[in-house]
Amino acid sequence: MADNQKKKLTPVQQQYQELAKRHEPPRPVLANCIRAFIAGGTICLIGQIIQMMYKTWLHFPKEKANTATVATLILLSVILTCFGVYDKIGQWAGAGSAVPVTGFANSMASSAIEHRSEGMVLGVGGKMFELAGSVIVFGTVAAFIIAFLHLLFNPIMTPGGS
Repeated sequence: MADNQKKKLTPVQQQYQELAKRHEPPRPVLANCIRAFIAGGTICLIGQIIQMMYKTWLHFPKEKANTATVATLILLSVILTCFGVYDKIGQWAGAGSAVPVTGFANSMASSAIEHRSEGMVLGVGGKMFELAGSVIVFGTVAAFIIAFLHLLFNPIMTPGGS
């Protein structure tokens, strides 16, 4: 708990917080890291296999195989979310299941499923983008900052070149 919040607690509440903290079981950080690594690596391996299948069997060029792979991973994660499988993977893997594409698709689908009783527009449409809005804003701001730094430290830019 933050120090500012501790200052607002009564002495009895502070004693309780300290007692609860002493009896809290230790977190298995190493095991959590290993599970996250295994899960995240497995998701990326599946993505690589899908990409190779698109390139080898369907003869997609690299760019189109990349796009098709991302779309396939999004579709798979949404289907797994609908059946409750992705949540179980997330409980076991922790941060490893938050690999950007699949984790983002899972969070969007979960939010849409959770709020479907409120209607399609205000429930699914409105609530689904509560998370997406902050992610899109962060991505846009980060891209702007990176582009600015690139321009600042590498000012020679040619049209159509690198």
